[in-house]
Amino acid sequence: MTQLIYVADPMCSWCYGFGPELLAFLDTVPHAKIDLIMGGLRAYNKQVLDDATRTSIMGHWQQVAERSGLPFSDSAMPQPGFVYDTEPACRAVVTARTLTDDDTGRSALAVFHAVQHGFYAQGRDVRDPAVLSELAVAAMNKVEGEGSFDVASFAETLVSPMAMSDAREHFEQAKNWGIRGFPALLLVHEGALHMLASGYTTRDDLISTFQALTQQ
Repeated sequence: MTQLIYVADPMCSWCYGFGPELLAFLDTVPHAKIDLIMGGLRAYNKQVLDDATRTSIMGHWQQVAERSGLPFSDSAMPQPGFVYDTEPACRAVVTARTLTDDDTGRSALAVFHAVQHGFYAQGRDVRDPAVLSELAVAAMNKVEGEGSFDVASFAETLVSPMAMSDAREHFEQAKNWGIRGFPALLLVHEGALHMLASGYTTRDDLISTFQALTQQ
């Protein structure tokens, strides 16, 4: 079985733009297992977003929108005092991994993309545990069947010390691998890690790199 490792952050705009390319690539390797590692782009950030930083981030968003064609809401960061802390969103994906029996990783990936869509396209506050729980459970139930998960149980696990510790372990793993930029897609092949994508990468380029590595 093809084993992939996706190192990313739900509140990383280039990860959002990469989503359709990743899904299109996965369609070409339908039996692949994908393991998500959360990178913690701005995890534990406490600083209020200033105007200069907001303008810079919005510039990146414009580039992603132009490259990917994906929608961005004008209300994603509108409120005064916005703190760009990506830890809760990352923790929601980690929680999904913990609660699901789906060893292919597709349920966790669905949650990852649902959180992204909620933040970037709908302008929802994905630092809010209630919002995260709603988005995550809807995505998980879509993959595994309606009624498989409930919001209250997910919300309880999301704020648990175990979930917080697990998220921190994800961030440390990404650092230990030397990955500082997201998205990063790795292939586990012949006992080693190989980089398929470092940053936004198209489906065709992913296929080309994958074939070059696996046909050596």
